[in-house]
Amino acid sequence: MKTKEIRRGDIILTENPFVYCLQNKYKKVRCDLCLQLNDVKICTGCNYVSYCNKICQKNAWKQHKNECNYLKKVHPNIVPDAARILSRVILKLRNGGDMEKSYYTETSFRKFRDLMSHYAELKTDPKRLEHLETLHHVLFDLLGGAGGIVPNKTELLGIYGRLITNGFNILDAEMNTIGTGIYLGVSVTDHSCSPNAVATFDGITLNVRATEDLESLDWSKIFISYIDLLNPTETRRKELQDNYYFECMCSKCTSKQFSDNMEGAVCPNKNCTAAVNVKYNNCKKCNAGVTPKLRNTYIEAMEFTKSQLTEMRDVAYLDVLKLCLKKQANTFHPHNIWRLKTLENAFESAIDINQWDDAIGFGRSLLPGYQKYHGKWNPVLGIFYLKLGKLELFKENLKEALDSFEKAKEILQVTHGKEHTIFHSELSPMLYQTRSEINAKLYS
Repeated sequence: MKTKEIRRGDIILTENPFVYCLQNKYKKVRCDLCLQLNDVKICTGCNYVSYCNKICQKNAWKQHKNECNYLKKVHPNIVPDAARILSRVILKLRNGGDMEKSYYTETSFRKFRDLMSHYAELKTDPKRLEHLETLHHVLFDLLGGAGGIVPNKTELLGIYGRLITNGFNILDAEMNTIGTGIYLGVSVTDHSCSPNAVATFDGITLNVRATEDLESLDWSKIFISYIDLLNPTETRRKELQDNYYFECMCSKCTSKQFSDNMEGAVCPNKNCTAAVNVKYNNCKKCNAGVTPKLRNTYIEAMEFTKSQLTEMRDVAYLDVLKLCLKKQANTFHPHNIWRLKTLENAFESAIDINQWDDAIGFGRSLLPGYQKYHGKWNPVLGIFYLKLGKLELFKENLKEALDSFEKAKEILQVTHGKEHTIFHSELSPMLYQTRSEINAKLYS
């Protein structure tokens, strides 16, 4: 029997979380059930979580009733995000959650206990063990001390391992992390830095969509990305090893040329577009010699850029970022990821201080690198086109705005689908407005 083919944009799997938790920093502005931004009202039982309205509060009670008194007991103390979602797992397992199934094919499913715990690796990971010890103390206070319901340390380590290696960051429409969730069925999906599928969120619902045509639903051949792809190969592999305990062997991670290009310099030959690794003496494409001046200028610009980006993790300063870009000019290749990271920060910083023209310029410079490293069918690129289009529409650059919105439409209908809120409630009205304004100018 021939299996059904999967087309680009098709939903492969839709799933709601086994457990999930809103980040603490949003608990006064987002609903603890649907995670939407709203004028929320606090639960009078625990004075900790908040809801959009009585409907959300009622629908949340099945989950919240098990934790309400515990949160009330520790009020006004803040329960760390990791401790809160761990407590939700513990409470759910005690109330029959160990029997819950999530299907990823018509006949195949996963329960919580089926998730990999990486117990052996955790036992030899001092940072993880230290973190768990801290969480154990929090859980001990939260869930009732010696006579409470905190599992023994062996069992808790298994639960913790399943959480940290299978948890998903729940993202809002603009790809900001607002919570964490465990999705049992989706956990079957492996990682690749060259994925052929993408996981996106509509509220707390996670949808896995194909970004390439697939012959059939074969989970051994379906890959999503667990991490930010705009990082050097060494950084990506270390992050995957440290957080998920495996070494990535995808085509990008095993390609020396790809790794070199990510941190490349411009070729001394003005007619050559290749990225050059300044550790070598010659360009691998045209054989042009790498001069000591180019090498030294590159190293100086790289050291300055990395130090400034590190210092600006919390607050980015546009004037400093412009200085970084000035030092990188005519030295860093346009696809150098440190140039792209600088442009990312400059783009957001310019928006924060209402420098719209600067923001548009930085955004346009970012696009080729974004497409190269994220791939064409990536929600990051689609959301970025939407954001850029809004700026261009605001500045009445109607032709450019239309182009950005059209590109956003092409990508987002694959990664999110036309039924997604961001598509029909945000992108479509913007696209309609831009076309209307263009037509109005044509016939005025």
